[in-house]
Amino acid sequence: MTIRRQANEAKKPDSRQSIGKFGEEEAARYLIEQGYQVLARNWRCRSGELDIVAQSEGTLVVIEVRTRRQGGRFGTAAESVDFRKQHQVRATAEVYLSLQKLHGQPVRFDVIAITAVLTPSEPLPFQITELKHIEAAF
Repeated sequence: MTIRRQANEAKKPDSRQSIGKFGEEEAARYLIEQGYQVLARNWRCRSGELDIVAQSEGTLVVIEVRTRRQGGRFGTAAESVDFRKQHQVRATAEVYLSLQKLHGQPVRFDVIAITAVLTPSEPLPFQITELKHIEAAF
């Protein structure tokens, strides 16, 4: 038996999406503070999405951002960037480089892994407990 939702019933916010969006905002802010120039965010094509594309010291840096709640059951944020995800990011980056005519540009693949806790009474919905920037992660 399928239970249908009433049309006027409000949808619950997807906490996975909200923590992911929060993590990407914080990662972009961190990169700018570190002197990176953010060129694109959430760049999409048929093969996938690049969370952040930035420039640093003449190198194009593709950053995969992963955010997890502290005490989660599915491993750390960094551990979630498996071989399949690395392959997808590389393939999507190739499309980006081609469309932007950036052949021959040095490219690096980084991971920013964020762990956060829910903060219901604060101005932001989450608070970062750990931010790891793993340069040349794959």
